[in-house]
Amino acid sequence: MTDLENTVTLTVDGLDYGGWKSVQISADLERQFRSFTLAITWQWPGQTLAVPIRPGARCQVRIGCDLVLSGHVYKAPVSYDGRQISLSIEGSSTTQDLVDCAAINRPGQWREQSVLSIVQALAAPYGVGVVSEIAQTARLRSHSIVPGETVFQSIDRLLTLYRVFSTDDAQGRVVLAQPGSAGRAADALELGKNILSASAAMDYTSVFSEYRVIGQHKGDDRQSGSAVAEVAGLATDGRAPRKRVTVISEPTQLTAELAQQRADWECATRSAKALAATYSVQGWRQTNGALWRHNSLVRVIDPVLGFDQDMLISKVTWSLSERGAISTLSVAPPHSFDASPALPAAR
Repeated sequence: MTDLENTVTLTVDGLDYGGWKSVQISADLERQFRSFTLAITWQWPGQTLAVPIRPGARCQVRIGCDLVLSGHVYKAPVSYDGRQISLSIEGSSTTQDLVDCAAINRPGQWREQSVLSIVQALAAPYGVGVVSEIAQTARLRSHSIVPGETVFQSIDRLLTLYRVFSTDDAQGRVVLAQPGSAGRAADALELGKNILSASAAMDYTSVFSEYRVIGQHKGDDRQSGSAVAEVAGLATDGRAPRKRVTVISEPTQLTAELAQQRADWECATRSAKALAATYSVQGWRQTNGALWRHNSLVRVIDPVLGFDQDMLISKVTWSLSERGAISTLSVAPPHSFDASPALPAAR
């Protein structure tokens, strides 16, 4: 790859800024917004430095010709001593406003609406667009804003209920994500070839033998009080070596079908997420010139961690430091993110 293809450009108010000595840009399937930190240092024999980039400015970040982030500058700290001036620019996607800001819709209640229509309504006051990659969901009986909650807290209750993931795209829009929608990576991650380092927590503290989901929903004249007040779902993991039970109380209006689907999803995905790992590779691009992208499938061949399978890249961080350009990739089994994964088989 040429230096031009990997040049990081920050565009603010129509002006392009480059020459960054330190770079960190992250995109995450399980996070609502991308973030970046760009830094540069000048040696100076007494000259001053004008800093036209101000917090709050709209911006875009590109790697070569690839747009990777659209949002705002949040911080622009400057420091200096007798030898040099250091400037750092930090920012994130437009969607960070949904994480930070309150849900202010009036009225703040929706009835018989799909997840997409409710998310669009919640994001609209802040001028944030919404894109859906998922199939149309069933209409939710009722959804209400909890006083004081942020936009994303309200959205997250919907996503958890329907087992949907939300992230952002390069244009700064909310994406109701379909796992693997970014396609397949051209390169594999293979020990002895392109893997610089790897780590895996192998943490099973959130894995249980039994998952119970409880909740309730509003009834009508055709249903008894117990039928609507005692909605429950149950799933068991036959691979668990001992009895461990967790109870998940769902505050959103719940049906028996949704409760069972949620229990099955928790059972199938928690053990898969315990197999998450992180890899670092040299450079930001694959051998075909494409950037490493999150939400794409990659073949992982790693006998040390015991992988020889397709994994989903859930997070990518492009960084530049004294080590050079590095891509850090977080991967997990694809069914960790499926809305309806297969239940784990008994051991």
